[in-house]
Amino acid sequence: MNSKWFGWMSGPNSKAFAAPVIIIMMLSMMVLPLPAFVLDVFFSFNIALSIIVLLTSLYTIKPLDFLAFPTVLLVSTMLRLSLNVASTRVVLTEGHTGPDAAGKVIEAFGHFLIGGNYTVGIVVFIILTIINFTVVTKGAGRIAEVGARFALDAMPGKQLAIDADLNAGLIGEPEARRRRTEVAQEAEFYGAMDGASKYVRGDAVAGIIVTVINIVGGLIVGLVQHDMAFADALKNYTLLAIGDGLVAQIPSLIISTAAGVVVSRVANDVDIGTQLINQLFAKPQVLYITAAIVGGMGVIPGMPHVAFLLLGAGLAWAGYAASKRQAAGPVAEPEPVVTSAPVESEEATWQDIVPVDTLGLEVGYRLIPLVDKTQNGELLKRIKGIRKKFAQEVGFLSPPVHIRDNLELKPSSYRISLKGVEVGSGEAHAGQFLAINPGMVTGTLPGAPTTDPAFGLPAVWIEAGMRDQAQAMGYTVVDAGTVVATHLNHLITTHAAELLGRQEVQQLLDHLAKESPKLVEDLVPKTISISTLQKVLQNLLMEGVHIRDMRTVIECLAEHASQTQEPNELTALVRIALGRAIVQQIFPGTNELSVMTLDNRLERLLMQALQASGPDGTGIEPGLADTLTYQTQQATQHQEQLGLTPVLLVPAPLRALLSRFLRRVLPQLKVLSHAELPDSKTIKVTSLVGGQA
Repeated sequence: MNSKWFGWMSGPNSKAFAAPVIIIMMLSMMVLPLPAFVLDVFFSFNIALSIIVLLTSLYTIKPLDFLAFPTVLLVSTMLRLSLNVASTRVVLTEGHTGPDAAGKVIEAFGHFLIGGNYTVGIVVFIILTIINFTVVTKGAGRIAEVGARFALDAMPGKQLAIDADLNAGLIGEPEARRRRTEVAQEAEFYGAMDGASKYVRGDAVAGIIVTVINIVGGLIVGLVQHDMAFADALKNYTLLAIGDGLVAQIPSLIISTAAGVVVSRVANDVDIGTQLINQLFAKPQVLYITAAIVGGMGVIPGMPHVAFLLLGAGLAWAGYAASKRQAAGPVAEPEPVVTSAPVESEEATWQDIVPVDTLGLEVGYRLIPLVDKTQNGELLKRIKGIRKKFAQEVGFLSPPVHIRDNLELKPSSYRISLKGVEVGSGEAHAGQFLAINPGMVTGTLPGAPTTDPAFGLPAVWIEAGMRDQAQAMGYTVVDAGTVVATHLNHLITTHAAELLGRQEVQQLLDHLAKESPKLVEDLVPKTISISTLQKVLQNLLMEGVHIRDMRTVIECLAEHASQTQEPNELTALVRIALGRAIVQQIFPGTNELSVMTLDNRLERLLMQALQASGPDGTGIEPGLADTLTYQTQQATQHQEQLGLTPVLLVPAPLRALLSRFLRRVLPQLKVLSHAELPDSKTIKVTSLVGGQA
């Protein structure tokens, strides 16, 4: 049993015990009192660990070679804080016995390094803390923050480059998978470094506070509990506190320097030491000029001649050695020849013209995980579902959505474009939920108030933990991906007519020709042109009529196209043929149609205006137009208050005119003609438009 246990612990599984052992060790130091000898061991280990981390960072080729660095940064910080807690306990309980009460390491730092002078110790400690807090850690944190931003911004481009190499056959699937993993790890590394650097800054602040507490607390303990003289208590506890602070701050400064080295270096094929030597001392001109300046300073009266002249001589010798290396071999410098040739032939070509995407979605960098394949972006799946549902319901396949990141957008913003023009925008906060108020909620929620980008309803962004509470209060709660997907679906449905291009119409005909080839062949292009068919279908989509039943559309056009080629007249005839489907779409599952109708007097006035102005209705008298708009708005509001779909039933000649006229002010209003209603339906008039005119 024991031999098996020892073998298992000494095998590969023993590495898995490192993290739990360190965590237990740190917790023990915070809770259990430690003798001075154990403190010496742990302080020595902390110093050794910081040196190991610094040297590892110096010999690291790429940041990803030290992928565990953010975790090391966190663990080393927690280790120093645990040691602070343990040493504080010993300093306050045993500090009256002398400067070696907390171990030899603290005594050495508090006595030998600062000469036993606590004033000098305080100054040195403050200087080290300021350097660590305001210079090294702050700079490394800023570099990590910018690196994380750039890594996230560059991720989609790198992913596309990998996909392009894979599609071109330049790399295989395993290599592509390895590169994708490396790109994701790079973004995660810089993001983790951005957060981990905050621990080091907090550690510097904690070091100052702990030192002050040790001094003040030690004075109180020494004066009150041990009846020490003020001067003795001040000297003992200040030396111990400063020694303790220096023992923690020096490893902290080393670790911070290592963090700055890791995040500030540019990836190369050599370690940082070789890179510095090769680049700093590679140009003999620089070394010769520096040697002359330093040597000139050495001959100035009053200057330390020996130091400056020796340094100048050393730099001159380094310049001579560098010039000999350059003269020995111009080994590999064919780059200029390679790069200069293509520049001359870079003429403008038709390939420089980039076609405009029919549908585009641009996202800020914080929304990139929603559309990233490697991170299982949920929005990509939702967009596929949107296009499939749109095709099944509306009747044609919408163009694909081209997704890209845009640095000009706010981090959590997105923008939806149609043929290169923005048609919608909004904000979605990844990791949070949008609680939408449908009008029947029982309370308010804390969070950032906003409006639902798709339908304009009042809403609030809430944290994930409040989701159940929001649902219990009557809110409709959706995640960030659903917000963008719903907005995109709404805009695609609203602009369906603009999405139906000539290519989509041809694809519709090709699809229908597989089942009814003769029907399609007799209509297009023999009877009507494809452009006329496209205009008829766009007219239907503009009023929200689905075109799934293409067989009925084609048959109706084939029957009447010989009599007229006017798209609006053909649209009216097709609507009559699709009447049952239109009514079913507006009034699903009911035989009673609650509608609004026109007052007889208003109807006669409109018929007269139609005859005078023609089918476009441009000659409607302004007063009549204002009355019609106002009365229809009142009736529509009444219908919506009753929970009914606002539908206006009018004579067939007026339908197209009123639909075009009222569409801009009342997009939710549906205008039907009497000819479009099936005989099996019962009509119930709930509102009269123009009854007060």
